[in-house]
Amino acid sequence: MKGFVVALQFLTRLPLPALRVSDAEFATSMRWFPAVGLVIGAILWLGATIGAWIDPWTGALVVVALWVLVTGALHLDGLGDIADAGGAAHKDRERLHAALADPHVGSFAVVAIALQLIAKLVLVHAVASFPGLLLVPFAARLGPLAWARWLPPLHEGLGSRFRAAVRPIDLAISTAALAASAWFLPALLMAPVFIALWGWHLRHALGGISGDGHGAGIELIETGLLLSLAVGARLTA
Repeated sequence: MKGFVVALQFLTRLPLPALRVSDAEFATSMRWFPAVGLVIGAILWLGATIGAWIDPWTGALVVVALWVLVTGALHLDGLGDIADAGGAAHKDRERLHAALADPHVGSFAVVAIALQLIAKLVLVHAVASFPGLLLVPFAARLGPLAWARWLPPLHEGLGSRFRAAVRPIDLAISTAALAASAWFLPALLMAPVFIALWGWHLRHALGGISGDGHGAGIELIETGLLLSLAVGARLTA
């Protein structure tokens, strides 16, 4: 359970007791990322329930605000960095990695983050249901386990630490949990598709994975899954 607490500390801003961990223990906490997604999902569902007492749009706004607050905008920061890097590389590919390392926020990052928040607001309003809000953060956090095993790290950092920590058994357990979840929400079967597409994009665009790649992927897969749920609900209505 120590790994679970460490993962909670890293992926959320929830008040937790301080723990002293080694680099190896920090890396192995990645195995608990999907479980942290369930905690985040439960908080989002609670926020949706409370906000919906006023009206559905207020419930959606509460969910998106909680999504940012609970995660500390960690993954949005990664999305912004990837967007800036992609924009910088549009005309000069040599600037791509320099842009990734630049701590400043550019116009591409601002636009990407704004669009992401708007998309989540609209889609949460469309699918504000208990299973959806609970399971989308869980399914999206399966991505880092696959990317850490599949993609080479871009540099010494989070990506390189996580690569050796994810075992085949971790992927097998997570995949089985996703399959069981998809029994209730078939739209979650799109998660492996989105995970594979983002991994393919990173390999061809960047050559590997970094902390920013993980964070941006989580954000985009959450939005993709919300869209899949909305489309699924529309088709079965």
